[in-house]
Amino acid sequence: MRPARTRRLFAAAVLVASVLAPVAAAPATAEPAPYGASYGEEECPPDGFAPELTARLDRAIEDVRVQAGIPGVAVGVWMPGKGCYLKATGVADTATRAPMTTDGYVRIGSETKTFTVTALLQLVDQGRVGLDDPIAKYVAGVPNGARITLRHLAEMRSGLFPYTSDPEFIRTLLSDPYRTFTPQEVLAYGYRHDNTSDPGVRFQYSNSNLVLLGLVVEKVTGKRLADVIHQRVLRPAGLHRTLFPRGAEFPEPHPRGYTNQTLSGAVVDATDWNPSWAWAAGAMISDLHDLRRWAEILATGRLLSPATQEQRLRTLPTGFPGTSYGLGILDTNGWIGHNGSIPGYETVTVHLPSEKATLVIMLNTDVLSGGQEPSTLVARAVTQVITPDHVYAGSVTPR
Repeated sequence: MRPARTRRLFAAAVLVASVLAPVAAAPATAEPAPYGASYGEEECPPDGFAPELTARLDRAIEDVRVQAGIPGVAVGVWMPGKGCYLKATGVADTATRAPMTTDGYVRIGSETKTFTVTALLQLVDQGRVGLDDPIAKYVAGVPNGARITLRHLAEMRSGLFPYTSDPEFIRTLLSDPYRTFTPQEVLAYGYRHDNTSDPGVRFQYSNSNLVLLGLVVEKVTGKRLADVIHQRVLRPAGLHRTLFPRGAEFPEPHPRGYTNQTLSGAVVDATDWNPSWAWAAGAMISDLHDLRRWAEILATGRLLSPATQEQRLRTLPTGFPGTSYGLGILDTNGWIGHNGSIPGYETVTVHLPSEKATLVIMLNTDVLSGGQEPSTLVARAVTQVITPDHVYAGSVTPR
């Protein structure tokens, strides 16, 4: 495998490409407000955007899709006072040529981080953990664990070596992408290496950080991370088509997903690969309509106290122009949220508070185009049309 592919392999993504305690203790309402009319085109009537704007978006998205070789893409844009846009183009299956749709499930990769960190921050609100607690208080055996805090882990400044960059991990996973990994197994690959820096010194995207935070949530709650996320994050948020799978299960309908993150570099169908290796950092599944709802909840902090949300949004430079990173969340030229990338799929879910605008993108490939993630190319093209003063900057995923 080429070194460049090895470095980016299974970053489970970040933008630029579970978990708690009693609902009653969280500042969210127990029952969410009704969500739209239904899952479908009713959420965006044909007269949503002005025809000229719709035509410009159609051209921009299709141009990127063709040039980047993206099989299928679904895009949703909602802008109060201006309208909405909800369309899919391309194919969901390159063999049958079935069309891409806006109602399919996809693997959301690193967008999982936003759910895991929300669960952790709910525990902060409940006084059950502290952001400045050392990880050693909860998980033994972490290199430099007495100095690395939960805050360092959530903001990607722990200095822990990312297990997804370990050559043996990559060979093991790609030799059998259907196998199951435990959190302890994947962390061990990273622990073989020296830490890359002292805690708090620099931003380095690492899935090791989120796997550890998932273990913290389990330790404190005494429950499986997937159950905590379902009960304390998804249900209060009203997300009924989002899940944390136990294995490789994948609800229907869903597009096939295509990747070249293989030992040979050939493009293959990765739809049914087991995402357990990504766990708290990238294993979840959702759809465009749930992600639309989640974008605003995440950006506004509806499930957290105002003080904790303020800490979450206190972003720091990443070294990637236009993009800063907070606690499991990023800010890219004003758009707040996260992206996701996992073999076969990429997503972007962001909210622009200044315009109360939401953008959700779903692709069925993670194959780079010109060295860039395809989701970044689509997001940039869309925002150049709808918010030219706030253009999506790009990815902080390691290369």
